[in-house]
Amino acid sequence: MKNSLFAGVAACALLLGGTTAFADNHTGGSITVSYKDDVSTLDPAIGYDWQNWSMIKSLFDGLMDYAPGTTDLVPDLATSYSISDDGMTYTFKLKPGVKFHNGREMTAADVKYTLDRVVNPTTQSPGAGFFAAIVGFDAASAGEADGLSGVEAVDDLTVKISLSRPDATFLHVMALNFAHVVPKEVVEEHGADFGKHPVGTGAYKMTDWTLGQHVVFERNPDYHIQGLPKLDQITFEVGQEPIVALLRLERGEIDIAGDGIPPAKFLEVMGNPDLESNIVEGSQLHTGYITLNTQMAPFDNLKVRQAVNMAVNKDRIIRIINGRAVPANQPLPPLMPGYDKDYEGFKFDPDAAKALLSEAGLADGFTTELYVANTDPQPRIAQAIQQDLANIGIKAEIKSLAQANVIAAGGEKDQAPMIWSGGMAWIADFPDPSNFYGPILGCGGAVPGGWNWSWYCNAEIDKRAIAADAMADPSQAEARIEAWKKIFTDIQDEAAWVPIFNEQRFTIRSSRLDGPEGIFVDPVHIPVHYDHVHISE
Repeated sequence: MKNSLFAGVAACALLLGGTTAFADNHTGGSITVSYKDDVSTLDPAIGYDWQNWSMIKSLFDGLMDYAPGTTDLVPDLATSYSISDDGMTYTFKLKPGVKFHNGREMTAADVKYTLDRVVNPTTQSPGAGFFAAIVGFDAASAGEADGLSGVEAVDDLTVKISLSRPDATFLHVMALNFAHVVPKEVVEEHGADFGKHPVGTGAYKMTDWTLGQHVVFERNPDYHIQGLPKLDQITFEVGQEPIVALLRLERGEIDIAGDGIPPAKFLEVMGNPDLESNIVEGSQLHTGYITLNTQMAPFDNLKVRQAVNMAVNKDRIIRIINGRAVPANQPLPPLMPGYDKDYEGFKFDPDAAKALLSEAGLADGFTTELYVANTDPQPRIAQAIQQDLANIGIKAEIKSLAQANVIAAGGEKDQAPMIWSGGMAWIADFPDPSNFYGPILGCGGAVPGGWNWSWYCNAEIDKRAIAADAMADPSQAEARIEAWKKIFTDIQDEAAWVPIFNEQRFTIRSSRLDGPEGIFVDPVHIPVHYDHVHISE
């Protein structure tokens, strides 16, 4: 995902202290959330950035979800599920009477349509690779079959999913937004514009989207979970510079600054005792990185990629963000199982970097482009990277764009030679090392519209990754993590990324949401679970 999600909020289940209690009598009212950029899409098959992920979660539901404040999987649209003895078949029983926002009842056929759609290559879903273990995936994802043969609507309230191999992460996958159920007739009515006309079964329904101004969600009176949602309305205002948003929050005009605490104001805000109770802080399963497009010259040369890894001063970048991170030397963050604490990676060594460029036949350097999201501090970080590269002879032109445009460029094989991922950097979709592979470093993510912006695809490592995730028996857990550890250090040896830092996250809320029960920070992937947010009394 992830892609840094709701900027400034913790997404790490391992460090978020405790769970959040909710008072059922605190219901009603409305809140306002601000963002700098407009929303790119609200289609669960497409949306995959920090801004739209939690919004989509409020409009749609999946078969599985996480218990509030935990990493414990629980049925959502399903009432129950069973797994065959060999771990290859999952059978889900659905809740009866669940309605889409258009009033039609959801059935098992909708679940099948949803999964077929997300792997259909015409959808260009960045999450398609998550479903690779389902029987029929290869044919469906290649456009050679009409849907997944392994997904069957047994009857209106029963779905059976057959896997081609055991998958230790499969129930986590069924909790992702990509598996959230959509109605076929509405998707077909709007086609590629479904993301602007979303209809799901979620706690809220979208009632207004005025481009460049706001998106409005209103309570779904037919929601299938009693007591939710807590709020009557959420307004997402766009076009708000983060510093302006902070001033508006202090004046009580908005309730959550969606882009987090502006870096230029960070020390001031953190040192203000009047704001102390309004700051949400935590660690997360996050890595910020530079992607090097392995399919574009000269980054198709390993020595060039290694040189770039050695050229960037990570400590200086961390100072730009007021020390809110630690240097990274591998794709996995330190809190993720599989992180190799003994791995050294590439040291900062400009002289060695120049020598590698010379060995690659580029002693005089070269010219390239560095894409970056245009929200502070990302352009300043890109400038620091640009200066470091210039020191070894690489002239990098900065392309500072709205994050949606950067994401789109990364999803094209020949557009973005380098991308600084800040503002879109990876936070785990679920707390398992495999999630740092498939979508962003695996062959399944190296597709048009995907999030593998380095376009790195190593068939041998792909096989090892599949074998690791097939180790679904609990007795294999330790061996599985060791397998993933070696996968990630081998990938880093090939230098498809320049891992920069693992970040701490902070955001700020209004006093109307004050108190432990006023805002729900989800520890898995959805940083703010709007279903549970309410106004404190």
